[in-house]
Amino acid sequence: MRRPLSLTLRLTLFFGIAAAIVFLAFGWIIERSLEEHFRKEDISELEIVAQAVQQALSSLRSNDELVPLERRFDDILVGHHHASLYITGNDGKVLFASPGPDLYRLVHSPTGGRGEGTVQRWADAGHNYRVLIRSMGADASADSPRSIVAVAVPIDYHLVFLEHFHQTLWMMVASGFALMSLMGWLAVRRGHAPLRDIVANIRSISASQLHTRLSPETMPAELIDLAVSFNDMLGRVEDAFQRLSNYAADIAHELRTPVTSLMTQTQVALSQARSPDEYREILYSSIEEYERMAQMIGDMLFLAKADNGLSKPSITEVNLAEEVRAVFDYYEAWAEEQGVSLVLTGDAAVSGDRLMLRRALSNLLSNAIQHTSFGQAVQVRIERLENEAVLISFENPGATIPPQHIPRLFDRFYRADPSRQRNGEGAGLGLAIVKSIIDAHGGKIEVTSAAGRTRFRITLPKSP
Repeated sequence: MRRPLSLTLRLTLFFGIAAAIVFLAFGWIIERSLEEHFRKEDISELEIVAQAVQQALSSLRSNDELVPLERRFDDILVGHHHASLYITGNDGKVLFASPGPDLYRLVHSPTGGRGEGTVQRWADAGHNYRVLIRSMGADASADSPRSIVAVAVPIDYHLVFLEHFHQTLWMMVASGFALMSLMGWLAVRRGHAPLRDIVANIRSISASQLHTRLSPETMPAELIDLAVSFNDMLGRVEDAFQRLSNYAADIAHELRTPVTSLMTQTQVALSQARSPDEYREILYSSIEEYERMAQMIGDMLFLAKADNGLSKPSITEVNLAEEVRAVFDYYEAWAEEQGVSLVLTGDAAVSGDRLMLRRALSNLLSNAIQHTSFGQAVQVRIERLENEAVLISFENPGATIPPQHIPRLFDRFYRADPSRQRNGEGAGLGLAIVKSIIDAHGGKIEVTSAAGRTRFRITLPKSP
């Protein structure tokens, strides 16, 4: 794939081409104006000579009177720069011919009469002329002879001037193109200085300097949105990087506890001979740790698949009330032991993956039972919204979650109280799994906590 031209080169070429077009346009206009000016001047001079000749011929009654008129014709040409005059009668007899171009050939040529009464260009012996050919006489009477008059003025000096002007114009166009290209390049380089500053700042950012931010207030208006967008992106990258770093540390911490426990139990068991029952008890304890590790690894694998879009829900009709009752049955014994009652109101159905939704409901109910005070109840409500979506809420009385912790409740391994013992509380992946399941179904989950009551609200579309 061909690499596109740089912005600097593009703008430089644009400035140069624009300058060349402007110079050419103005030069063409000026050149046409000069040509028209010279043409009008030549025509005016030809008309003046022709009118003077016509006045002289108006007094002509016979060829005998022509000799005195020749002096008058010479006088007419005085003051008209290199003008030439040729007069011939209807009979073809030359009445007057001044020194200069051979107008006889033009007047008597097959095409000479076509331009009679108009001005035409004519070349003779390497020179160029403007020629006016006109028939004139004293009057229209039969005794009044009529003549053909041809007046010519040279235009070589006009053409030479226009040719020099044309060459000068092309030199100006070339110089203007080069000058404007250079000025455009300098202007673009100067204008791109803020972009180069941004690039330099970006290049200085490393994994240990993700806190670096651009300063939109020091940039031109056109680059403010770019700087703000980059800062927002860098903030998201920094947050994701921090979470990834914490994720790796949390994984190591979560795995270290059961591994350390297994190593300690094994070392104690091997420190002295024991009875079969004692070995059996140690093995049962080890199985519990293995199950906990297997559960955590399974949850991490599920989240990894969800992050990469590999956990696609299989769509079936799911009755949410039935699923909640099934989860109630599963946790009923534990809830009674905690002195917590379970209450369900409402009924609705959605399209989704039954097992995934049941897992999400189970995690939320387990979390609610665990944080509900003794003798209180967990309220689960299901209702259909106006847009055919379904709202499921889990509400439980208990300690209020501080506002600063709420945005991170769905982060992996995150706990609102880091000092809380991890034993018996899972690995801190339950709410992260819930959010992944809800996201896979095209829904959203929200949490609020105030006045000693915490509520999780799930909104699911009718069809994911």
